[in-house]
Amino acid sequence: MSRRFYIGVFGFLIFIGGLYMVLKSNNYIESEDSALEYVQINGVDVPLIFEQSDLIPVGKIELVFEGGGSIYDAINAKDSLPNPKNATEAKAGLANLASALLNEGTRTLGNIAFADKLESKAITLDVGTGAQTLSFDISFLREHKDFALACLVDLLKDPNTTQESLEKVKTIAKATILRKENDFDYVARTNLNAIFFENTPMEYPSMGSVESVDSISLGDIEQYLSQNLVLNRLIIVAGGDMEIQEIKDQLAKELSFLPLGTAPTKPTIKPRAIPKEIVAHKQTQQAYIHFASPFDAKTKENYKTKVMSFVLGASGFGSRIMEEVRVKRGLAYSAYFSIIGGSDVVNYGVGYLQTGLDSKDKAIKVVQEVMQEFIDKGITQEELDAAKAFLLGSEPLGEETLSQRLNVKLMNYMRNLPLDNHKKDIAKIAHLSLKEINDFIAKHPEILKLSISFVEEQ
Repeated sequence: MSRRFYIGVFGFLIFIGGLYMVLKSNNYIESEDSALEYVQINGVDVPLIFEQSDLIPVGKIELVFEGGGSIYDAINAKDSLPNPKNATEAKAGLANLASALLNEGTRTLGNIAFADKLESKAITLDVGTGAQTLSFDISFLREHKDFALACLVDLLKDPNTTQESLEKVKTIAKATILRKENDFDYVARTNLNAIFFENTPMEYPSMGSVESVDSISLGDIEQYLSQNLVLNRLIIVAGGDMEIQEIKDQLAKELSFLPLGTAPTKPTIKPRAIPKEIVAHKQTQQAYIHFASPFDAKTKENYKTKVMSFVLGASGFGSRIMEEVRVKRGLAYSAYFSIIGGSDVVNYGVGYLQTGLDSKDKAIKVVQEVMQEFIDKGITQEELDAAKAFLLGSEPLGEETLSQRLNVKLMNYMRNLPLDNHKKDIAKIAHLSLKEINDFIAKHPEILKLSISFVEEQ
């Protein structure tokens, strides 16, 4: 199917997006409170992102600790090294392993009894990590809020940091890593990160290697927890059928046991600017290709980046890369390229191809030609209209649930932007002119500097 077909489909979405904007402007859709609140705990003003919703009698509280993510693994370890030379020295997988251990319940009750305690009141409690954060996410019925908070506090005070539990989660982690050796997309992506983010905290896989996981001790886990479970790293995200002052007072009391600690220093990660290639040989009947390029844009220009990314390769069928590589020439089963431009830590473009072994070189060549033409000539009015239609039309779909709305506010806060910045970006996209977007595209030829990772036949 041609690009015109997909533009027609996207055209339908512009009606939805336009209707949404009209309703919003006329107050038919209630406006979100975008003001950041604070909970004062032991003299620390802890940020609180809150949204009240009484549609159903449930609540959600998430404790987010900055500095607990995988990019901090090396400095969170007990015996950290200033310049780790490999995944083992960097203690790669520490954050991932620590969150797995925190999901093993409390030391007093153990995994099964603690899980049974939560289940008895239909409470869900999950601990996870991202690149920057460690998060405790608990959801509950309104009537069981106090019980749920008590369980969360128990976990924070009495995590199951025993050698037995550590060995269990290490075994699971190593088994997962070994299984990933046969996931050739994962292999290609991991190898790409090793060259593209060389000499940065993103060089190593977030789950680590078998060797690095083996090297992580109980002391490393305890150091990680003491470093991160502190008030000066805490962001609270809460919402549901609760009153804001009620939850402020309760959290101030329940979390007063946390030490003050120190805020993390957020790194600025510079990916590779000089292209490099890496090849891995596996028993495969097709080629797996992952590629990435630097992207140097300001966070406040992310609305332009979204349009640029959508047209070039992030929109699936109808995007330039998919249209040229798969639809017109049949050189790949899938083709994708997306630009990450909204981070204050690292920005870059990343994509992938799955191709036949005999067409991999041609497919990459076409991608490079498409990207060169994209930088040289920009996009058409038709493509801009299609991008606007989709981005405007899909905005309400990304905020259907309370969790989605709270999460997007958290992402804005983490980037030092207003909590409602995503809505401001949508308004800017609606008024974006063809000249503005093409001038922006022309200023970013750095996306042509592709580093490439191949997995191909032996």
